[in-house]
Amino acid sequence: MKKTILLILLCCLLAGCTAAPADREPAENPPPPAAEPAPEEPCVCTVEMMDWEDSAADEDGTALATCRVHMPVLTARRADGTAIETAETEAEARALAAAETFNAQFAAWTLDEEFQELAALAREERAWRQESGIDWGHAFFTEMTGETYQTDRLVSVAGEYYSYTGGAHPNTVLMAWNFDLETGAFFVPEQLAGDGEAFSQAVSAEIVRQIGETAAEYDLAAEEVFWENYEEIAAGWSSYAVSFDETGMTVGFSPYELAAYAAGSQVFRLPYDLLAPHLGDYGRAVLGLE
Repeated sequence: MKKTILLILLCCLLAGCTAAPADREPAENPPPPAAEPAPEEPCVCTVEMMDWEDSAADEDGTALATCRVHMPVLTARRADGTAIETAETEAEARALAAAETFNAQFAAWTLDEEFQELAALAREERAWRQESGIDWGHAFFTEMTGETYQTDRLVSVAGEYYSYTGGAHPNTVLMAWNFDLETGAFFVPEQLAGDGEAFSQAVSAEIVRQIGETAAEYDLAAEEVFWENYEEIAAGWSSYAVSFDETGMTVGFSPYELAAYAAGSQVFRLPYDLLAPHLGDYGRAVLGLE
């Protein structure tokens, strides 16, 4: 009997040691680990060509001026193709900022103020001609056309500005813009090079070589077809119209820049094989030559 009582007491003592104090709250379950943030949906940018035009006439209905623009417009889109109007993620904010930077470059072409200045100039010219007994001739005009080459990283626009604001003949100006979609900024050709000087010299030498070939087709010296300082002009090639497409780089000189007006624009094409040895990491990435 004594052994039984001792055993019962011992069990009670052990139970008392393991029980939680009456004034202590039971432990709570630990919170579940925080969920990993969902990855941002990729954004894409698409380029479409937009047409804009305007015209102005004098009081008697005579056409004074016209303006036609065929320009690129960049649109930031979500992965499903919908246009982004309000950014919901950092990636969408970057895509919208890139589109705004790109489009701002071309917005001036559609400004009504610029066209009204052209129309006013034409009105003054016509009034002067009427007073001088000179036929009005052709209305003033400006036209801008462009071709766009786009990859996942690059947008390259080759443009041609054609205008007549009086004088003996219309004028043509070649233009180009190159845009990095990843950085959201325009870039100049030298930024693509590993060694800017070596790159510039290689391109200049190729342009001079092609100039020699063109002159040889007419059995003439280069100085007889192009300006005498054509080598000096070729050395500054990057300040002219430089664009890219699937085959390589194009350098364009407007009429008068490298040769007489009658010779027209001078355009030189350089394949990527020629450029590749002189490109840096950035240049290969932008041009997709990695």
